[in-house]
Formats: sequence, structure tokens, C-alpha cells
Amino acid sequence: MKAEQQYIDLFTQCEALICRHSAEGLNAPRAKAFADFERLGFPTRKQEKYKYTEVGKYFAPDFGLNLNRLEFPVNPYEVFKCDVPNMSTSLYFVINDSFDKHDHPSAQLPEGVLFGSLKELAVQHPDLIKNHYGKLADTSKDGITAFNTMFAQDGVLMYVPKNVVIEKPIQLVNILRADVDTLSNRRLLIILEEGAQAKLLVCDHAMDNVNFLSTQVTEVFVGENAYFDLYELEETHNSTVRFSQLFVEQQAGSNVLLNGMTLHNGTTRNTTEVQLVGRGAEISLCGMAIADKNEQIDNHTTIDHKVPDCTSNELFKYVLDDQAVGAFAGKVLVREGAQHTSSQQTNRNICATREARMYTQPQLEIYADDVKCSHGATVGQLDENALFYMQQRGIPLKEARLLLMFAFVNEVIDYIRMDALKDRLHRLVEKRFRGELNKCQGCAICK
Repeated sequence: MKAEQQYIDLFTQCEALICRHSAEGLNAPRAKAFADFERLGFPTRKQEKYKYTEVGKYFAPDFGLNLNRLEFPVNPYEVFKCDVPNMSTSLYFVINDSFDKHDHPSAQLPEGVLFGSLKELAVQHPDLIKNHYGKLADTSKDGITAFNTMFAQDGVLMYVPKNVVIEKPIQLVNILRADVDTLSNRRLLIILEEGAQAKLLVCDHAMDNVNFLSTQVTEVFVGENAYFDLYELEETHNSTVRFSQLFVEQQAGSNVLLNGMTLHNGTTRNTTEVQLVGRGAEISLCGMAIADKNEQIDNHTTIDHKVPDCTSNELFKYVLDDQAVGAFAGKVLVREGAQHTSSQQTNRNICATREARMYTQPQLEIYADDVKCSHGATVGQLDENALFYMQQRGIPLKEARLLLMFAFVNEVIDYIRMDALKDRLHRLVEKRFRGELNKCQGCAICK
């Protein structure tokens, strides 16, 4: 039986149950998503977009789904302590794919800001959900997006009203927690109105040594002259598989920073699609992956310059050890009439062993003549001359390798616009290269 069939049968049998434990705003697109999934199925490696990740095999095993929305007996605020020096955040949790309802005194937000359960806020603010949910995540084009829309019952809504500035960063910790192999489906809906400003840090962690498979679809609407930073840190273990779809729409004069960092994982596939629909919009899209053993990390990005005078800067760096596999495919599309576009795309990679593999495919597609665009990619090993130079000055080979790898990825970390987080990640990356982060130990970013 193909992997798709068990989920088609499950949805057919449990559609009423799924809808009953969700909200109308999330239920409205389910039927179309189901029809699209029946037609598309899971992506295959025959599709250029998924050339390096065989999706179907990860969904083939029999995973448990919490369709009845049973609560897990854990208070994350008691398990995860946040004491990062000089870093104060409004802290929230998602357990598998359900927003955690425990209150925490650090979660103090300005008046009018919404941050909470997507299911509950969809009932309280139906028009907000109706106007945004599923508008960027097109189920007709991608089987994973359709699958997530079929099964997602909860998630997170973040809404920042016009001209409201959230000074204190928001931290969302996704915890994978189960006694059996588990599949979770999360949704994030982020809306910043005109002139709003906010920073969001999302951390992925796994508490149990079982097989976890998670899908996550994130839709981000950034209004005119709004500023938004989204940092994603994955630090789980080798038995986790993650499929993340991130869709961003930027209006005129908006400024967005997206920075995704993978420190530990099993298999990860990240899709990022950014639409610049207003003049003067600016996007910085960054990524960093450190992988060893048999870990795999695949990033596929698209930046769509639809109007003139927009700027995009893209930087992805990988360090692969042992038999790790990395893939990067980045496309910058400059549409007809999008004059005065400025775009730079860079992918740099290090394979520390002969067994490590890196596949890179930078792309430019330009239909305007007055633009400034560039792209480039390299795959190599550590500089032998630099290693020799450092050893000649008394630095042991192991330490010299660590220093070079740390310096290599440091550029991505330096894009972070939160000093305390930047300092903490410097320490975490150093520990990762030293082999001191063997698996997720609670919320490593907070310890």
C-alpha cells in the first residue's frame, strides 16, 4: 500500500472527529486540501523541487496522531527553565501540535496583541482567520501543504496591530513528547499590520527517544513599513523527521529577517517562499546547518520579486561531517517590470569527510533589465594551509579544525538582531562542534 492511502483512509473515516476538535476557520479548507492530496499525493524525487528528499518513505510507518486532542500530563514551564543571560522573552509552548494553556508571568504583551492557540482564537476572531488562513499556503501546488491542512487542528496565531511595537522578543518552544512513534501537524499564522514590529524565536526540541514526524506550515503577512524577525532553532535528535513550509508576503517598505539554524536533527526538509509585493520591501534570508552521522538537511527557497525597488539578501552555510547529506536549492525570481531589484544569493559548504555529500543549486530567473543580481555556491573542505599554519603555532589539529568551522558559520549567526541570542548561539555552536550536544537536553537554548 502506498504511503498516501493510509492517510486518505484515515481522513475519510475521521473527518468529523478532526473537525469536531478544531475550529471552523481551520475546517473550512479541509475538503479542498483532501481533494488536492488525493490528486497530488506526497512529492517524489522525480519532482525537481524534491530531488534530494524522498518524502513518501518517512510517512509510510504507522504513526500515532492525537486526533482526540488528549492533553499530555506535563507542565513545560516546570520542565524548561530559561535563564539565558540578558535575554528576557515572553515564553510560550506547543506540545506536539497543541498550544499549551499554562499561564506564565513572563508572557506580557502590549494591548491588542494576540498570541495563543490558533483553534481558540479562530473562534474569537473568525474574520482574522478567514482573511488570512490558507491564503499563502496553496494546497493545490504541494502535497505536504495539503496534508498538513487536512490534519492540522491547532497551532499558534500571532497578531500585531497597526503601529504596535513589541519590545520584548517572543519565544515559542515546540516540544515533541510521546511514548510511541508520533506524527504531529502544526500551523503558525503570523500577521503584522502596518508599522508593527516584533521578534519571534521558535525552538524545536524532543523529550523522548521515539520516532517523531512533524509537519509545520507557517504563513507570515507583513504589512507596510513593518519589521519582523523570525529565528528558528532545531535541536532535536536523530529519530526526528521535520517537514516545514514557510510562506511570507511583504508589503511596501517592510523589513524581514528569516534565520533558520539546525544544530541537531534526523531528517529535515525546509521550504521557504517569500513574495515581495510592495515597493521598497527588504528580506534577509539566512540558514545554517551542522550535521554529522547520517543526518540530512534540505533547504529549498524561493524569493519572488514582484514589484520594483525591492532588496533580497540570502546566505546559507552547511558544515557536514561523517555521512551527513546536505542540499540547497535557492531561486530568485525577478518578474517583468520589477526594475531596480537588488538581490544577492550565497551558499557556502564544507564537507569535513569524503563520505559527506552536499548538493547545491543556486538559480536566478530575471525578466527585468535594470537590476543588480548575483549568486554563487561553493563546496569544499577545510583549508589545509590554514590548518598547517595554526598547527605550526602550537594549536592542536582538532582545535584548529574547530576554530575554522566556527569562523565559517559565524557569519550567519551575526545576522541575528538579538545580542543575547547571538551570544548564546555562539556558545551552542562551539559545544556542537566539540561533540558536547549529543542530543536535545530539554531546551538547550534556555539552559
